[in-house]
Amino acid sequence: MNSFELNKIAGTVLGTLLLAMGLGFLGEGIFHMEVPEKPGYAIEVTEGGEAAGEAAPAGDPPIAELLASADPAKGESVAKKCAACHGFDKGGPNKTGPDLYGVVGRTPGTHAGFAYSSEMVDYGKDHVWDYENLYHFLKDPKGIVSGTKMGFAGLKKPGDRADLIAYLRTLADTPEPLPAN
Repeated sequence: MNSFELNKIAGTVLGTLLLAMGLGFLGEGIFHMEVPEKPGYAIEVTEGGEAAGEAAPAGDPPIAELLASADPAKGESVAKKCAACHGFDKGGPNKTGPDLYGVVGRTPGTHAGFAYSSEMVDYGKDHVWDYENLYHFLKDPKGIVSGTKMGFAGLKKPGDRADLIAYLRTLADTPEPLPAN
């Protein structure tokens, strides 16, 4: 191969690179985008008069309506997701999470023998695991009690939560009465 052919090859490669770079600059000039000072969008949030976790999120039907048609057998199936960390037997041992026998009606953060986070103990000072609180906690545990040790992301389907709560209700010597519609 002589030097003339090497010059042609080098010229072709350099010309192609120059063309690609030039088209890139041209494209940036035509479609120039300004970078915002702060990335993202600001979303205006209006202040609601209710505390977080108290009102049903938009789109979720009330728990009283769901419990009227909830199926504890389906809830037992949903509870299999919980079985890795929780037990369901009366007097059963705590696992990574506390035993859930008798949880409906219990004060959060008080099951004997389980080391709860301080946030869960504080939550228990003003709350009881009633149907409403369980319903919201099971949807978004860390959204309700930010410091909970529970690593579960939550159950997004209202029907699954209602079925699970109906099942948990049966795990008691005297089940809590269902809420009135």
